Amino acid sequence: MRKSLLLAAGLLLCSLASAQLKVVSPKMHGIDPSHLDRIDTLVVRNIHSGNIPGAVVAVVHGGDIVYLKAFGDKQVVPERIPMTTETMFDLASVSKCVGTTLAAMQLIERGEIRPKDEVRYFFPEFRPWIDPETGEKVHITIQDLMSHSSGLSPYIDVAAFVNRFGENQPDSLMRFIATEVKRNFRPRTEFMYSCLNYITLQHIIQQVSGRPLNEYVEENIFQPLGLEHTCYFPLGADLRTPAAHQDLIPLCAPTEVQADGLPLVAAVHDPIARRINAGVSGNAGVFSNAEDLAVICQMILNRGTRPVKIAMKSDPSLLMPATVRMMCTIPKENDPKVGRALGWDKKSDHSGLKGDYFNPDMTIEHTGYTGTSVLINFESRTALIILTNRVHPNDDGAVGRMRAQIANVVAALTLPEFYKVF
Repeated sequence: MRKSLLLAAGLLLCSLASAQLKVVSPKMHGIDPSHLDRIDTLVVRNIHSGNIPGAVVAVVHGGDIVYLKAFGDKQVVPERIPMTTETMFDLASVSKCVGTTLAAMQLIERGEIRPKDEVRYFFPEFRPWIDPETGEKVHITIQDLMSHSSGLSPYIDVAAFVNRFGENQPDSLMRFIATEVKRNFRPRTEFMYSCLNYITLQHIIQQVSGRPLNEYVEENIFQPLGLEHTCYFPLGADLRTPAAHQDLIPLCAPTEVQADGLPLVAAVHDPIARRINAGVSGNAGVFSNAEDLAVICQMILNRGTRPVKIAMKSDPSLLMPATVRMMCTIPKENDPKVGRALGWDKKSDHSGLKGDYFNPDMTIEHTGYTGTSVLINFESRTALIILTNRVHPNDDGAVGRMRAQIANVVAALTLPEFYKVF
């Protein structure tokens, strides 16, 4: 085993001054630390097999962080750098739920938008689905976007788009989605995971709030939660160099190596987000670390109330409990096979992250293409955060099985006693 792996995995870090949640011994919550050490074995095995260069894993339980460890390396090209628990990761599609979704839910709570608002209300040119046999028009709603039941195609051919419109053209992308992207089925009848849903939602948020998505999210979500290592990195003219948050760049784990032999660092990996939306995108673009994500998870477990350490007495809530309940509920208008709540997965065919123990009715989850994932279980008041940069140095790592295995370890230890023995 490499020396850097031993250094990174050897200690549970219990005294980080920047932590918003306490990092405590799992014994304080009745958990045998040796059982959580099974996570170590699973992660190290995946590092040795070449699936990931390194990882940070955190478990939140009972309002505290009961497990926080870094493994392996955050970078192997152009030089090897050990992973630390402070490392910030490109969250990829986890950005949809911790950024875009929370912004949309705030605007719903404030009466600015409604889940059943049709997208054409904000963009009159936004085409409906048209029944090929009857000509019936069915318009796509915000709820359809958030539950991936709109029927919009999953992605676009970025190279073809750039050849036609050029790079850094977010407005052209929105018009393209509104007028040209295929509507694959009647809304609410099927599940089709689509980044274009969340790019459309981004433009609705920006139109209603009058602010760019990154500014709205950072000022209304990240800053009120006291998050110091969570942000978007807007990109400069070269679409490779961050134009803000320069002090955080050294903390970022690199992703895929580019044609020049160097990896992306603090430049979002997703091609639409990087090349067309210049780092600020509804589908990707948030960078964060395990401790900050733990705060977001605990806020949701608290039904919208900020963790005690950072809650202002005059306004302890980021969201109201009814808003969190709405966010975590599968829309009744959707066919049951859709399986998605608003911004979060519950029962779709993408929900393998939760493993085999966690009850899907009491669990929300999301994954990111780069190798990140977040799971929240309300039954045991537990959250599991797994952060890897599986696309470094090349986009050929795999973490799906590891995610489910770690979820099983955590669930077996944290679910209420009734569910362990029944």
